[in-house]
Amino acid sequence: MRILGIDPGLNTTGYGVIDCAPRKVRLVEAGVVRGGKGKSLAHRVGEIHAGLTDVIESLKPESVALEELYSHYERPKTAILMGHARGVIVLAATQAGLPVKHYAATQVKRIVTGAGRAPKAQVQLAIQRELDLPNLPEPSDVADALAIAITHWYLSCQPSAVSGQL
Repeated sequence: MRILGIDPGLNTTGYGVIDCAPRKVRLVEAGVVRGGKGKSLAHRVGEIHAGLTDVIESLKPESVALEELYSHYERPKTAILMGHARGVIVLAATQAGLPVKHYAATQVKRIVTGAGRAPKAQVQLAIQRELDLPNLPEPSDVADALAIAITHWYLSCQPSAVSGQL
């Protein structure tokens, strides 16, 4: 199975594509789609949609795993803006006929590191180890996207998956 993991953002949307076998995963491609910092909201979401549509068309994933929207009560505007990014991501996946699964950031961190509040550096290190990468995945948006894809593989595709660390 081929999974596209996405860490949504209006400026930088990280993506990671993995191929999965019953007991291991392999990196296919990872990178970022830039929304165009400083541009209008319409331009940014258009860039995200176009970029992820290209990724989906070229890499042909079978499913999409996406980070759930998180909102801090002191910054509701951030959640609203991130909802726009997530909306065009779900639209791109739906237009391609792909199922979309959503995961909370704390669940992803718990699965890949064992700690739901792990710092970004710990997630990067866990992904580097899991995928046997020579370097840490950069930027952290890429590591987060790969962690989301691995979480989907672990929870949805493993015959005997249980909650916990990989």
